[in-house]
This record gives sequence, C-alpha cells and structure tokens, in this order.
Amino acid sequence: MKAVFGSAPAIRAKHSPRRALVLALCLVSIAAAPAQAQELQFGPIDEAAGNQEWQAYKHRLLVALDEKNRKAVLSAIDPDVDNGPDQKRGIDEFRRRWDFDSEQSPLWRELAKAVSLGGAFVKDDKGRTRFCTPYVAAKWPTDFDPFRFGAIVTEDVLVKSEPSSGASTLARLGHELVPVEDWEVADTTPGFPQKWTRIRTRSGSGYVPEEHIRSPIEHMACFSGQSSSWRLVSFTAGYLPE
Repeated sequence: MKAVFGSAPAIRAKHSPRRALVLALCLVSIAAAPAQAQELQFGPIDEAAGNQEWQAYKHRLLVALDEKNRKAVLSAIDPDVDNGPDQKRGIDEFRRRWDFDSEQSPLWRELAKAVSLGGAFVKDDKGRTRFCTPYVAAKWPTDFDPFRFGAIVTEDVLVKSEPSSGASTLARLGHELVPVEDWEVADTTPGFPQKWTRIRTRSGSGYVPEEHIRSPIEHMACFSGQSSSWRLVSFTAGYLPE
C-alpha cells in the first residue's frame, strides 16, 4: 500500500478538521452505492512499541502538545517538514497552516490523537522508511473503500439506536472496520456538545461517539528516526491505497 498525502485546506481554529472531512466524504458518497454491513477486525497496531527512542520522543511530544509548549513542539519537527502537495515545505508554512500561535489551534488535539493511536513503518514515494500514525491510515486494508468505511479505535464501544447516550444499545464493537453512513450527527439533546457517527452493523444502523471511530483519510503524521533522532516530517490529510 502507499500513503498519499493529499493537500488539505489551511485549517483555522474556528473550523473543525472533522467537519471538513465530513463535507469531503459527503461529496464522494452521493454517487456511491449504499454500503452493506461488513465488519473486519482491525488493530490496534503499534510497530514501534518496543523502540525506546521512539517511546521517549512520543512521550515528550505528547506532553508538549498537552501543555501547548510551542518551543518543545517546534523542536520535534523537521525543519523541512512536508506540508502536502503544492504547498511550501518548512516550519513557517507549517505554523501558518495550523494557526500555530493560537491557543485554539487544532494542532494540539489532532496531532495528539494521531500519535496516541500507534502506527506502522511505511515507505514514502522515495523509498524512505517512515513511522506513520495512526495505524488506521498506515495499515488500511486495500479492499475496503476508505471513503465509505471507518475504524473503531477503542474496545467495547456501545452502538446506540439514536445519537444519545441514553438511547438503547444495539451492539458492542471493538477494533473493527464498519460502513459509515454519516460522519457527524448532533446529539438529540439541543446544545449538547457530543457528536456521533452513524454506522451500519449487521443489525442495522446505529450511532457511536465520533471520538471512537476514525477515517483513514484524516490527518496522518509521519516521523523519521534516522540516527535515533526522531522528527515529524509530515502531517497532512488524505490517504488512499495504491
């Protein structure tokens, strides 16, 4: 399989990365045939779990993101970081695209989510080995349409009959691929911040909290560990199998 880093629009704090993805998926899904209920066990995967240098770097990066320590985060990024096709490389462009100086920058949340899920070693288009997170994108099965399926990324996820924690439970899922019918659905309680994703299971349509499911075309982070000095070399949206 091949990781393809598509060009994502510049992201600002007032825009949700998940919302942008939802819009893109909806455009693709209009012409798509309805997804049949199909499930496959998938993950979790972390091919660098035993790499002490990576684990130390990962810990420092997650702490820096949690504290919004800009100096520490910048030190973890390659100066020639890839910002996507047709985009300038480098730190300046990275800072601009992620609104880096804003307290509300989505970078703090999105990069932490990607790194926390574990990853896999892949080769880029120049044959260089990279460690890419999350595993959802790096190890996506090529026979599953990345625009119509998502990966449940936690254990024992309750599938609800309605987008509400108080709704009846239809099924329990964990670490598997499921067809997605709608990526972002509001909770039935007006103003309640929880968002849901409508999926299809063997028993019909149901809802899972959006934080428990991930699309392979959401942002993927890739890292180089040459000379035991890990650096973020790309963090862009868009994954398609070769």
